[in-house]
Amino acid sequence: MVLDHDGKERFRTEGYLPREEFVAQLEMGLARVAFVHKQWAEAEKRYTTVVRDHATSKSVPEAMYWGAVSYYSKTKDHKVLGRVGEELAQKYPGNLWTEKASVWMPAAPQVKSA
Repeated sequence: MVLDHDGKERFRTEGYLPREEFVAQLEMGLARVAFVHKQWAEAEKRYTTVVRDHATSKSVPEAMYWGAVSYYSKTKDHKVLGRVGEELAQKYPGNLWTEKASVWMPAAPQVKSA
């Protein structure tokens, strides 16, 4: 369980995890605390750490998603959302976080039938 400075639970994981996955989950929890407190730069940094330092973690797609949302919240630059959506689609097709990011990607052009 990861609590914020007010003692409010912000993240929880249960059961045994291998060390590497456990560390990634802890980082995700700290990122979540920063995110809910609108500390966008800190949240983005922590999500990026998961992607960079725990590349084999099952948390990476979620970290990519929330990292992009953190960056957007900090800068209002929406282009990052589409880029991350496309990267998720390439690297993690069918993943739940890829599906969630699909709204950020431009729609395929519609072909009119005769």
